[in-house]
Amino acid sequence: MQEDFRDYVLDQLNGLEDVMCRKMFDAHGLYHEGRFFGIIHGGTLYFKTNEDTRGEYAAFGMKPFKPSEKQTLRNYYEVPSEILEDREKLAEWTVRAAQLSPRKR
Repeated sequence: MQEDFRDYVLDQLNGLEDVMCRKMFDAHGLYHEGRFFGIIHGGTLYFKTNEDTRGEYAAFGMKPFKPSEKQTLRNYYEVPSEILEDREKLAEWTVRAAQLSPRKR
């Protein structure tokens, strides 16, 4: 199931160059141009946010990434289905999320 969702996300992002997906623990990490920007976990896509972008996610009613009962990563928020289903908007949100991370060497 998780692999099907991962494949769907990668297909939605196929218009962007240099997108990579790497297995990490029980999730997948997403990179664009060497910058870590997203997490696929439990059939849900999360993007990196900051104080300037977090409000857009919250406006859609999205919640932060909570990989366990004891841990919440407030810098990563669920991507709204309306954005995930729109390749152009998803590409825009991807680039913006990636710009929040340093380039991996």
